[in-house]
Amino acid sequence: MRAKQVIHRELDRIDVKLVRALQENCRISMTELAEKVGLSVTPCTDRVKRLERDRFILGYHARLNPQAFEQALLVFVEIKLSAKSGAMFEAFKREVRKLPNVLECHLVSGDFDYLIKARIPEMNAYRRLLGDMLLALPGARESRSYIVMEEIKESLALTIDDPE
Repeated sequence: MRAKQVIHRELDRIDVKLVRALQENCRISMTELAEKVGLSVTPCTDRVKRLERDRFILGYHARLNPQAFEQALLVFVEIKLSAKSGAMFEAFKREVRKLPNVLECHLVSGDFDYLIKARIPEMNAYRRLLGDMLLALPGARESRSYIVMEEIKESLALTIDDPE
């Protein structure tokens, strides 16, 4: 299955206002959004649909409170693979996507191959996550973990430059 290709085009000043406003509040009504960017509702809706179709906007999400769902512990784990081959990378990717506590997984440069971000209830769950899940992934040979003691900043918002 091939991913949809992004249509490469420049965003104009109104598009930039739209994406900034939606990053700030994705639940804003089209009427409020249109007013905020200086359009009427129909052209505003059309622009948002085009931004979605062109994959500038990938989705809309609710930000949940991890403590309310008993997933207060945030951990980062570096994983080193035993071998570097296309088949090994594919097997690892396929299996790590199935792990529910894994929020993010990135192939990285450096001493380790992958950086994983996960949320778990507490330290006892960490042993199960690391030993029973992460180190059981295909090719996983070595790990290094970082337990987050305090979350200072977390954001999904991108910096969107003004068009020239």
